[in-house]
Formats: sequence, C-alpha cells, structure tokens
Amino acid sequence: MATTDQLIICEHCDCVYEKVTLAKHQKALCTCCGGVLQRYNGLSVEQRLALAFTATVLWIFANFYPVMSISLKGLKNSATLWDSVLALSQGPITFIALVAAISIIIAPFFQLVLLIWVLSFALVHRRSPGFKVCMRWLETLRPWSMLEVCLLGAMVAVFKLAGLLDVIPGIGLFALAVLSLLLIRIAGRDVRDLWDIL
Repeated sequence: MATTDQLIICEHCDCVYEKVTLAKHQKALCTCCGGVLQRYNGLSVEQRLALAFTATVLWIFANFYPVMSISLKGLKNSATLWDSVLALSQGPITFIALVAAISIIIAPFFQLVLLIWVLSFALVHRRSPGFKVCMRWLETLRPWSMLEVCLLGAMVAVFKLAGLLDVIPGIGLFALAVLSLLLIRIAGRDVRDLWDIL
C-alpha cells in the first residue's frame, strides 16, 4: 500500500490512485470518469521562476500599455486594461467592473507574486514562509484569473471594429496574449507539483 504522499485523488469523482512517473507528453487519466489526474511537466524550478519573472514583465506591459488604438477621420484614442475597468465602473454595471478588475488585473498579479515568493525559496530547496497558505491561494486564484477571456473579447472587438474604424492592436494586446499562455503554463494545475518537490 502506498503512503498518503504517493496518492492522488480525482477532482471530479474522488477516486484514489497511486501517483506514477510520467514521460514526456504523457498524462494520467481517471479510469472512472476520464478526468486528468496528472500531466507531465518538464519545467525545473529555475525555469518556472524565470517564466514567472517574464510573466511579471508582461503583466506590466499588458496593464500600462494600450491594448488597442482606434482612429477615425484624424481622431485617435487608445485604451489600456485599466481604462476598460474605469469605463465599466461609470455605467450602470459597476459590479461588472469589479469582477473585471479582479479577473484580468488583480488575480493574475497575486498569482505571479505568490509564484515568485514560493519559487524563490524552492530554488534553494526550502519551503517559503507561509508555503501552505500560498499554495492554497494559488489554487483559489486559478479560476478567477481569466486573462484568456479578456484576450478573446479584445480580439473580437478588434475584428468587429476593423470594418468601421482604423484599429491598431497595441503592445498591451500582444503582452496579454503571451501572458495568458505563460500563466496557463506556470500557474495552472501543474503548480501542485511543488507540494511534491518541497
């Protein structure tokens, strides 16, 4: 019988399995419901930390540079993610502005801060102070971080407005696209591997 640290529980149906060592591109599936139990993650702690710092720089670009610029008959206007949240807050749907701010600005920021904190200590093979709390918050923030939804909305807006106005995607949009991919890679479900590493 395996010890409890060698067991894994399916999130969907609560079946219990022994952890297995996976090769590149492999994943372990639940035999009862087909849910993904484990995925191979080929990133070392150093690589994760480097990607976390890269994602932080991209977060800065995505939040402080224009996502898109529009122009019509010589008039130009550009908007950042903060501008979109402020625009939502001035209408009748102020609550949506709060949700948007949390999901596209605040949650990704805290994910990156927590990742850098945990990985900085993991680099020297130590658990960070408050490791358990940090890991729980990383799990809690994961569903709230919806950069890919924001990216999809921005892309739809670019294509819809392109027929009516001159639309130029900004640095912020490209940074947002790369940041979305990086966060999925370093702050997704594979972050649970840190429990085993440390």
